[in-house]
Amino acid sequence: MDEVKQLVTDIKNKQLKPIYLLMGEEAYYIDKISDFIEKTVLTEEERGFNQMVLYGRDITVDDIVSNAKRYPMMADRQVVIVKEAQDLSRTIDQLADYAKNPQPTTVLVICYKYKSVDKRKAVYKAIKKSGQVFESKKLYENQVPDWISRVLSPKGYSITPKASQMLVEFLGTDLSKLSNELNKLQIVLPRDTQITPDHIEENIGISKDYNNFELRKAIGAKNTAQAFKIVHYFAENPKDNPMVLTVSLLFSFFSQLLHLHGMSDKNPRSVASALRVNPYFVNEYIEASRNYPMRKVSQVIATLREFDGKSKGVDSNAVPQGDLLKEMLVKIMY
Repeated sequence: MDEVKQLVTDIKNKQLKPIYLLMGEEAYYIDKISDFIEKTVLTEEERGFNQMVLYGRDITVDDIVSNAKRYPMMADRQVVIVKEAQDLSRTIDQLADYAKNPQPTTVLVICYKYKSVDKRKAVYKAIKKSGQVFESKKLYENQVPDWISRVLSPKGYSITPKASQMLVEFLGTDLSKLSNELNKLQIVLPRDTQITPDHIEENIGISKDYNNFELRKAIGAKNTAQAFKIVHYFAENPKDNPMVLTVSLLFSFFSQLLHLHGMSDKNPRSVASALRVNPYFVNEYIEASRNYPMRKVSQVIATLREFDGKSKGVDSNAVPQGDLLKEMLVKIMY
């Protein structure tokens, strides 16, 4: 995020590069930087003649070069933005010759989303030398709650750890989806609000009591009654609670418990760092490790592997998801 701030600051200060390669698995920052360049580098009057947006599926590298080599009209520079440039993955290296000697009055922006240009390719090396490369990497799940807090803070909002975790478990690590939901919350909630699980449930539709986060917590605490309540809710609402996701999250949880059992230093701060979890939730992991000795954790992981296959139709004989969940829960908790 610091790299993004510096890049934006440089653009604001008109310290522009002749070519930008924005690439990587996380599309959110690629879109944000591209949109910022599109809206700020030229004035509204200049954009009509000097700004062009191209799409990788509709053009060739020759088209990019042809447009980039044009001279601006009644302006100091022109902007050429190539969106969805990953559609040119087979020919993108042909841009290397232009990148070695780019037009100084053109700002060329290459948006290469969901993957990265091979760093051994000539085009990557040329852009690295003459322009700027920004690689947008996917955040780890444990990094997303901090990202949510950093996004909300400048806008006058805060969020509880549980509410953040609910968003991450429901939406995953896709920052664009998370940003959209956070924007919705900011529309309906006044500034200086601390966003809670109740706000998430009321405005986004994620149950604060019946979700994978609460299931994990109930299983870890050996709260059998609550775990079965949640699984029953999942069985009644299978579209909103796919078993594949539940199994995946529980597998991650018990894999972390296995790691915890192998640690010699079980200081909460060390545990949070090693397991890459929010310190707020460390006590839940420590309690779960007491309830599930290492041998039992290994058995649970084997059970989760078995039911991962069954949830995908392997040896399940079309058993309903709800029945599979209940059977899996019995094997985990008993």
